[in-house]
Amino acid sequence: MKYISDNFAEEVNKLLSITNKIVIVTHANPDADAIGSSLGLYNFLLKKGQNPVVITPNSYPEFLWWMPGNKNIINFSEDKKTAVEIIDKAQIIFYVDFNETTRIDKLEKYVNKSNSIKIIIDHHPLFNDKVDYTLSNDSASSAAELVFEFFVLLNNLSLVDEEIAKCIFAGIMADTGCFSYNSSSPRTFEIVAELLKFKINKDEIVSKIYDNFSSDKFRLLGYCLNDKLTVYPEYHTAIISLTKKELENFNFKQGDDDGFVNYPLSIKGIVFSAFFIEKDKNVKISFRSKGSFATNKFARENFNGGGHLNASGGKSNLSFEKTIENFVSLLPKYKNELDENEK
Repeated sequence: MKYISDNFAEEVNKLLSITNKIVIVTHANPDADAIGSSLGLYNFLLKKGQNPVVITPNSYPEFLWWMPGNKNIINFSEDKKTAVEIIDKAQIIFYVDFNETTRIDKLEKYVNKSNSIKIIIDHHPLFNDKVDYTLSNDSASSAAELVFEFFVLLNNLSLVDEEIAKCIFAGIMADTGCFSYNSSSPRTFEIVAELLKFKINKDEIVSKIYDNFSSDKFRLLGYCLNDKLTVYPEYHTAIISLTKKELENFNFKQGDDDGFVNYPLSIKGIVFSAFFIEKDKNVKISFRSKGSFATNKFARENFNGGGHLNASGGKSNLSFEKTIENFVSLLPKYKNELDENEK
């Protein structure tokens, strides 16, 4: 579904001509698309003469710190006072790569209280209609792709430079798994072609995101595949699960589990993968699938979650063991859909 507010370009351009206190917020546990799209927008607004600030709810992996503008990001969990002061003074707040304020964790209270103009740029289904302006398309590859479309709508492509292009490319590339999913639209590749005109080193960007991990992460991955992988062939499903203790044993840092949920889909006959991580107060779950099996529907119906067709997430307030038992007990209900997608 695609949705753009009436007179979006005209009215947003007007707002940007009379305001300069702008906040860009993205979701908790930011990934490459969240940071790439936010910093792409940040650098663009700087060139328009604005005074933007990117605020994240919490920290994010070190392999994303290379992006232009990263050093100016404010981490709410580490500097709440500064973040709240900036939000209180904001004239515009951009919601980037999320559509529900529950996704921004403890930042939600302060963002919702703000009287600023709210603008969403997002590619998740079920857009938020409680904002002032929306640029939403759930068939887009990434939020970064939509940020580029934002530049187009505002007729400001001339402001795009190499630094902006790096951020946007990183977001698109990472949220499509190096263009292996969520990337069937010709428009995605048209945008990538435009970005490459800025002489960005795409191979270097891929390497910075995918070849920049600690030895602990690789040992953790090996442990997951050797000891924590469970396959349910009758349901074309496989899961990986990690307890808090196991994470501690491998000196886990945020981002060390990136991509782990995708590995089981390489097993012949598997079309649905789930990855469970035990947190202090709940269990975080990531879902991936092949074909038309709707992980977002599965997450929404059973685990207070949502997302994209083939990539989504959820959470459970049950114990770690009970959460996995509950997941397995649900599989017979979806057997026909899973069977159909394995063919």
